[in-house]
Amino acid sequence: MKKKLIFNLGRPFSPLYGTLMRFRESCYQRRLFKTTYFPVPVISVGNLTLGGTGKTPMVQNLARLLVENGFRPAVVSRGYGGATKEPVNVVSDGEQILLPAEFVGDEPRLLAETLPGVPVLTGIIRKLPARRAVEMGANVLLLDDGFQHMAVGRDLNLVLFSADFLAGNSRIFPGGDLREPVSALWRSSCFVMTGVNEANTERCTRFTDLLQERFPGKDVYTSSNRVVGYVKREGEDSFTLLTQDPPELDSSLGLCGIARPESFKTTVENCGLVPVDFLILSDHHAYKKDDLHRIREQVKKSGAGCVVTTEKDMVKLGNADFGVPIYGIRLEVEVPERFNDMVLETVRAYRAKKSSH
Repeated sequence: MKKKLIFNLGRPFSPLYGTLMRFRESCYQRRLFKTTYFPVPVISVGNLTLGGTGKTPMVQNLARLLVENGFRPAVVSRGYGGATKEPVNVVSDGEQILLPAEFVGDEPRLLAETLPGVPVLTGIIRKLPARRAVEMGANVLLLDDGFQHMAVGRDLNLVLFSADFLAGNSRIFPGGDLREPVSALWRSSCFVMTGVNEANTERCTRFTDLLQERFPGKDVYTSSNRVVGYVKREGEDSFTLLTQDPPELDSSLGLCGIARPESFKTTVENCGLVPVDFLILSDHHAYKKDDLHRIREQVKKSGAGCVVTTEKDMVKLGNADFGVPIYGIRLEVEVPERFNDMVLETVRAYRAKKSSH
């Protein structure tokens, strides 16, 4: 309701914001604004809409794919929600995790904890952490949430759409869910529909047809989320994937602070869980003492035997004590083989081109 009110109030300003974004794009295209290119392939994972489209799981998938094929990727992120103002923050050097979530943001910290061997760096001016990553030995850069960040050149420009959310209300911010005019999609290399399932397949297919009609020549890939299992925090820097489902799940309290809480609710339902209560907080919510007390009281009041949440929330919760175990649901992205082939072909083609010069 609050979001709808904001969009209604902001709708008269959408044309102005759209014009400013087109002007900004034009300045980069005409080289009035500088784009920095790096001596390694850069893969950008981004979106056109506000909110979550599954970028973090896609970055995880790409990083693991590259590592499995002998590459040394590094993740570069803005570090949204982090308190630091430092130009370069090495969240993980690939060997150890160096900075906390409250300092660098929940998503970079989650990526650091779930991608051993992969450096994760943040910085508002992303060319700076990108340069440091190359100096550290990275031979592929993954630009997290990079579609609008045209100051860094990229060789593969992935634009993700949530199969449940699609383009939202199709209006430009502040009157709608779009970060830029739809014409910005011409900058993309291809599109990826995320979170595709039986319930949204028909809508997803219609939207895919629309994208292919309006942007001919750009491939559209589909991906789905697979529940791997439940994780539990062990110490400060790692999650342990449980081999068996904990018995306390029958009386769980659901908890999340993400952009699309309805997607987590669906995941919980698909796991066969019926939470005794559900607590929804804002996206990138920083858990304070009052929040932890509130959750603890909610656990007591509901009689929950455990808390079930997202891995991103687990990162921010740290070693919080609610008097019951805290479990996270681990999701992985399933993509078609032709998508992985396309990614690897792009990276190898870049390397072949550089070596021939």
